[in-house]
Amino acid sequence: MASVSLNRIIEKMKLENLTPEIDVNHIRINQPDVNRPALQISGYFEHFDATRLQIIGFVEYTYMESLTDEQRNEKYEKLMSYEIPCIVFSRDLRPDPIFMEKAIKHKIPILSTKKSTSAFMAEIIRWLNVKLAPCISVHGVLVDVYGEGVLITGESGIGKSEAALELVKRGHRLVTDDVVELRKVSDDTLIGTAPDITKHFIELRGIGIVDIKALFGASSVKDTQQIDLVIRLEDWDKDKEYDRLGLEENYTEYLGNKIVCHNIPIRPGRNLAIICESAAVNHRQKKMGYNAAQELYARVQNSLAKRREEDED
Repeated sequence: MASVSLNRIIEKMKLENLTPEIDVNHIRINQPDVNRPALQISGYFEHFDATRLQIIGFVEYTYMESLTDEQRNEKYEKLMSYEIPCIVFSRDLRPDPIFMEKAIKHKIPILSTKKSTSAFMAEIIRWLNVKLAPCISVHGVLVDVYGEGVLITGESGIGKSEAALELVKRGHRLVTDDVVELRKVSDDTLIGTAPDITKHFIELRGIGIVDIKALFGASSVKDTQQIDLVIRLEDWDKDKEYDRLGLEENYTEYLGNKIVCHNIPIRPGRNLAIICESAAVNHRQKKMGYNAAQELYARVQNSLAKRREEDED
């Protein structure tokens, strides 16, 4: 199961650690959901998921302030008896001494953020969703072409890296070469990233490893990209029928998500970079409501209808 270290969350979200005496190195978060423990502080613990990151906002804080010391001792002890990974106070709020005493006793880290409760929850959930999303590695090249994430796949040595290099030279951005890590962020969204080891590198047979960022600058690379289109390269087969109109979309599936896929036959003289650019722009047009194949089909139908009318006259 994927997990994120609490240290990484503290660093990413710029959280203040109010309990530095507690060792957080071993604590990990393994689910993107968070919880506001208002009901638990009031005494209701049915269906309490203690493994989530707990967030205390203004509503919980004002309720806690209204409690007597005796009530605080009882309610905090019950809350802290669960194995909570950490508790975050939003709006730069500060817990009372009894709360801190119980937290230190049960070794539960207490953190603080200056952000509002809703803003922090939205940010942490979005970030955790990406980090904890189901992940697979696929063989291919991922390039940002006119804002569209184009995943180029195919047999080893077919020319994926060369196509990516030409696209970079034409002003597009490389995300990763050879290995693409795909994360399912939602039922509609796949995010592609590069493994840390091979980030910004391309392997060209006969030349070796090329550092794209060093050669073409920071504007030529990108860390993450949503997958919008898959281009599968294959050797040209003269006996195979290839789609020449594109009236029907073909799809491929990763982690249960369907992505539009084009099978592109390769033969000498075909410019892969221009084909990838055209496919990306055409896909973008379709998302905006214009389909060239349907436009051509409509023109042909209108032309045939006119001819029939002329023949009848």
